[in-house]
Amino acid sequence: MRYNTDMNKYYTGEFAKKAGVTERTLRFYDKKGLLKPSINPDNKYRMYTDNDFIKLQNILILKQIGFSLEDIQILISRKDRKSLVDMLNTQKELVNQKLDYFRNLKQAIEVTEKSIEGRRIDWDKMMHLMHLLTGDGIIEHYKDSHQLTTRISLHQKYTVGKVDWYDWIYSQIKLTHTNRILEVGCGEGSLWKNRKISFRHREIFLSDKSEGMVESARKNLGNDFNFLCFPLENIPFKDHYFDVVIANHTLFYLHDMKSGIKEIVRVLDDKGVFYTTTYSKNHLKEITDIAKEFDNRITLSDEPLYEVFGMENGKRQLRKYFADVEMHTYQDQLLVTSASDLYDYIMSCHGNQLSVIGNRSDEFISFLEDKLKDNGLLVNKEACLFICKNM
Repeated sequence: MRYNTDMNKYYTGEFAKKAGVTERTLRFYDKKGLLKPSINPDNKYRMYTDNDFIKLQNILILKQIGFSLEDIQILISRKDRKSLVDMLNTQKELVNQKLDYFRNLKQAIEVTEKSIEGRRIDWDKMMHLMHLLTGDGIIEHYKDSHQLTTRISLHQKYTVGKVDWYDWIYSQIKLTHTNRILEVGCGEGSLWKNRKISFRHREIFLSDKSEGMVESARKNLGNDFNFLCFPLENIPFKDHYFDVVIANHTLFYLHDMKSGIKEIVRVLDDKGVFYTTTYSKNHLKEITDIAKEFDNRITLSDEPLYEVFGMENGKRQLRKYFADVEMHTYQDQLLVTSASDLYDYIMSCHGNQLSVIGNRSDEFISFLEDKLKDNGLLVNKEACLFICKNM
C-alpha cells in the first residue's frame, strides 16, 4: 500500500487503542486483506494512517449489520471518494431497513401478546410473527437487489446501440386487449419503468421469489401494480387466469424448469401469450475472457446458463409445451471504459470470482485499468425473445 506522508501515523498497538479494538483483530483483518497497514519507507515499520480509521469504521458497521467478511471485502475494495459516500449511504439504508424490521417485529409481538391475553389467538397474526422471527433476510435481499442493479447499470452506461434492452422487449409485447398480465422474476421492475400504461380494466402482477426484489420494484413503480413474492414453480393463481405471462432472463435460474413451464402453461389463458428471454453462448463472452485472463480459475456463473436455457436450445424446449414458438433476436455491443464499473459487474456475478480473487482486489482493478486504458473493452451482446402461443 502506498505510504501517505501527510497523515498522522500510528503503530499497531497505538491504532488499536485509539480505535477501541484489539491488536489481534487488526492482525486478522490484515491477514484477510480487509485493512492492511502501510509500510513506512524510513524505518520499514507497518503503520496505520487516519484514513484507516474510516476503513475500519466501514468494516465494523457492515459486520454489525450482518455482512460476511467476504461480502465486506468486495464492498470496501473501491477507494475513491465517491465510493466512500456510496458506502456510507449503503450503511444508512441498511440501518433504516433494520430499524423498520424491528419496529414491525415489536408491533407483531404486541398484537400477539394482546390476543393471547384475551384468550382469542389470531393465528394469522401468529403466523406473521413467526415469519418475521425466521425471515430476517435484509442482507440477502440487499445483495440480490444491489447485484442486479450493478449488472443493469453496466448496460445502461455503455450500450453502443440506441435501442435499450427493456425498450426492445416492451416493444415486442402486445398489450392490446389484455386484462391480466403476470411478470415472473420481475427484479426491480425495470421492464415497466417510465411506461405510459392504461390500468383501466387491467391488472398487472409483478412477482419475484426474492422479497428484496419485490420491495425494490414496489418503490420504483408505485401502487398501480400488484406485487407478490413466490417461486415460479408454485404460482398462486387459478388455471387460465392470465392473458400474458412474461419471464425475462428467468427460466435458466429454475431448479425445476419442467415444473416452472408447466405452471406458466397452467395459469395462461388458452389464447394467451408467453414471452420469455435468454441469451446465447457468445453473450458478454469478452467479460468472461478478461476475468479468466486474470485468473483462469474464475467462472462468472455456477453453470453456463445458456446451456440450461439459451438461444441455441430454448425453442426446442418450449415446443414441448407450446404449439407456436417464434424467436426474435437482439444484438448490440457495450464499449466499457471504466475499470471500476467492470470490476463491480464481475463481482456481482453468480460465480466463484469472490473466492478466487480474495484479497487481490487491488491487483485485479489495476489489471482491468491496464486492459481498458487505450480503447476500452468492446463486448458483444446477443440475446433473444421467444413468443409462445397455443392458438
